[in-house]
Amino acid sequence: MTIACLPTLPVSSAMQVTGCRACGGQLGTVFCDLGEQPVSNSYVPPERRGEPEPRFPLRALVCSTCRLVQLDTVVDAEAIFSDYAYFSSASESWLAHSKRFCDSMIQRLGLGADSFVVEAASNDGYLLKYFVEAGVPCLGIEPAVNVAEVARAAGVPTEVLFLGKETARGVVRRYRHADLVVANNVLAHVPPVNDFVAGLAELAGSSGVVSIEAPHLLQLVDGVQFDTIYHEHYSYYSLLPMERLLAAHGLRVFDVERLATHGGSLRVFASAAPRPASATLDEVRAEEAARGLDDDAFYEGFDVRVQALLEEFRSWLASARAAGRRIGAYGAAAKGNTFLNAARVTAEDIIAVADRSPKKQGRLLPGSHIPVVTPEALLRMELDDILLLPWNIGEELAQQLRAGGFRGRILVAVPRLREYR
Repeated sequence: MTIACLPTLPVSSAMQVTGCRACGGQLGTVFCDLGEQPVSNSYVPPERRGEPEPRFPLRALVCSTCRLVQLDTVVDAEAIFSDYAYFSSASESWLAHSKRFCDSMIQRLGLGADSFVVEAASNDGYLLKYFVEAGVPCLGIEPAVNVAEVARAAGVPTEVLFLGKETARGVVRRYRHADLVVANNVLAHVPPVNDFVAGLAELAGSSGVVSIEAPHLLQLVDGVQFDTIYHEHYSYYSLLPMERLLAAHGLRVFDVERLATHGGSLRVFASAAPRPASATLDEVRAEEAARGLDDDAFYEGFDVRVQALLEEFRSWLASARAAGRRIGAYGAAAKGNTFLNAARVTAEDIIAVADRSPKKQGRLLPGSHIPVVTPEALLRMELDDILLLPWNIGEELAQQLRAGGFRGRILVAVPRLREYR
């Protein structure tokens, strides 16, 4: 699972694109325009507080042909994804989700000692370790050297690679085709998405199954989840463009599952071998057709809803500060940085943000320059309100704060400002 990354060097290059990264079609309707923002995981060392931060347009457009929502400015991916600041194993709820997936795939596909599982963007082995424990041979493909080392230390075989068609061929030559190829929450992070999907198809061969998890654009729209838009997320998927993309590389979708993760996701199953379409696949196709995802009208108006949400938050923040309330935040997540910068929040508004990652602690959030501290330090600040930035794991974070003794208000701002009780 690819989440929060920390460039080792400041990201300073970007390229504007006019053609769809999936099908080459024309980019048309503006889905969401969040202005110019720093890269959301370019955390600032305190000694560099006064230096200018590179900022890039953060605007999502819709392909007029395949309907893939995507950024029209591509920030240097290698600088972004070479070194990660977040390890997937940090979230207990995500580990539980991964264990359930492992168990279900072993049963569904009959995986055992003679099988082979490959995961693209395998992070610290958060998922594959469960296959290792079950005696199923596996391999992680992870571009970040530091994270791959953690996975190997945990007993998960891992190769340091950016997945593409040629690197996938190399993996097949050294090992073999996989019975299961996993790509969890990584498809959005890949600018050359055709090469990546070609790599998935190459790994699966003629009979393997490809499993892809991605936040569902339909849920993003319904939940006004604009803060999941940031420079590290190049694309935003519904089933419609994903099916078209996979089909271009010989992969036929045969099943889909609805997931609660990341505000509402899809788990899509595809294979080169023909398989009967599931009833759920037909249902999701019909739902997207009924909602008009193949028409411009569905995408128009989302930006207006975003601006209304931001205005509501700014109004609350101004009132809270005028009343003398001390406000902190929890979770130095990428989505939080998008939200804070879109809302023009600064360190004068929010005293500090807590995060469990030692790599983020002691640094400043990009743009807002809010200091990142330990959860223990945040709890000592005698705050009145704490804003949960990673709302997708809000319940988990709220429980941590209450267990730590916090008795003030715990709030989230997406899809509306509300208090956790």
